Amino acid sequence: MAPRARQRNDRDLGDCVRVLAEVHEQDGYPVNWPDLPEAWLTPPLLIASWVAELNGRVAGHIGLSRSDAGDAAPGLWSVRAGVSTDATAVVNRLFVAPWARGHGIGALLMARAATEAQDRGLHPVLDVVASDTAAAALYDRLGWQLLATVEQRWSPEQTVTVRCYAAAP
Repeated sequence: MAPRARQRNDRDLGDCVRVLAEVHEQDGYPVNWPDLPEAWLTPPLLIASWVAELNGRVAGHIGLSRSDAGDAAPGLWSVRAGVSTDATAVVNRLFVAPWARGHGIGALLMARAATEAQDRGLHPVLDVVASDTAAAALYDRLGWQLLATVEQRWSPEQTVTVRCYAAAP
């Protein structure tokens, strides 16, 4: 059976947290496990979010948010395109269950989020931790443009290198 993407609802959050825990255990994403994973999946500037299902189970997740002060890609895209950061939407919280990989779920979710951004007149962008080579490979395969690699200070003790991408115009 092929995977399908649909709008996430509140009933999905428990399954999403379980899948996120599997991803964190295997891949180290997110880098810092959130104190409140359900809240992390529902950031304040969230526009929309989706889950992918495979064989009736939640197999992946993606969100689309308004730009936040901590996001690097919106600023880089706005300079390159000569538009305000308000003209961007940030693709975030993308993960695919380890057991469900190889079914095109990451690409399916990326297409869903990018289409929603474009339908709203926004240009999709994202930041990804540079050490997440599998995610970067997906974005490269999908034709997203690498805008820059930058250092971000996440806390007084933590600086992280991130790759900033924008969907092809």
